[in-house]
Order: sequence, then C-alpha cells, then structure tokens
Amino acid sequence: MIVNVHTRRIPGSADLVDRMVELWPDRWPPLVLDRPLGVGADGGHGPIRYRCTEHVPGRRIAFAFSPGFPVVGTHVLEAVPGGLRHTLTGRPRGLARLWWPLAVRWLHDALIEDLFDNAARAAGHPPVHPARWSPWVRLLRAAARRGARRPA
Repeated sequence: MIVNVHTRRIPGSADLVDRMVELWPDRWPPLVLDRPLGVGADGGHGPIRYRCTEHVPGRRIAFAFSPGFPVVGTHVLEAVPGGLRHTLTGRPRGLARLWWPLAVRWLHDALIEDLFDNAARAAGHPPVHPARWSPWVRLLRAAARRGARRPA
C-alpha cells in the first residue's frame, strides 16, 4: 500500500488549490486536462492518467487513477490551515510494485516539492530553501531523456 503525504506551510494559500494547472512546474511533463478543473475532468501528466472525482473550490481537489493504470488509488491536493497538503494513496499492481519504490516515488516527491515551491511563490512567499532534486532523481530523469531519444 502506498501512502505518500507532502505538506507545506504557505501563508495565504487558500486559492492555490484551484490554480494547480497554472502552478504546475515547467520542468515536468505538463498537466493537461480535457476541460477546466472540476469533477469529471480527465487528463494527467506524462503517462500518468486520472480523473477529477471531487472539487471543493478553494479547498480540495481529488483525482482517481484511470482504469487500467497500474496503481488503484487517488491523489488529493487540499488547503489545510496555513498551507497545502498533497496525499497519494494507492495499491500498486504488477510491475508498479517494483517501480514505485525504485523510481516513481522519487520522481513524484520531487514534482510535488517543485509544485509547492511554485505555490509559495504565487502566494508571495518564495521558499527560503527551494526544493533540490536528489542525485537519484537527476539520474532517473537523465535516463528517461536518453531513452526518449533512442531511435525506434
């Protein structure tokens, strides 16, 4: 079972949940939805596909992974007193049981911290110590770039 929680204190963060697409870090595959953010919006980033299942404007947005995705679960972005929280819960299937702890978790963590840095900047509180990618994340991203350039 995966339970992955990120919380960041960001004063004045009430409207940031609804700006998730706008604040998405440009160093990552873009977050694309088939309609404005709200219940029923389908989309994702890179190979990660999901559907919005709950939207409480200014407070909470929840997504469920699309059927057929190798993780059954949800991820939620919500305003909490004094900041934001992102929670991913799920049950990996098949090779995802191996890929989550070896690679995906590290990439996910780096992406969420980059998103929170952008949210802090948007709220007028730039992070004192912006998120830094670990050597493992840099290696995984470099390997993915090399794999994407490999001729078919």
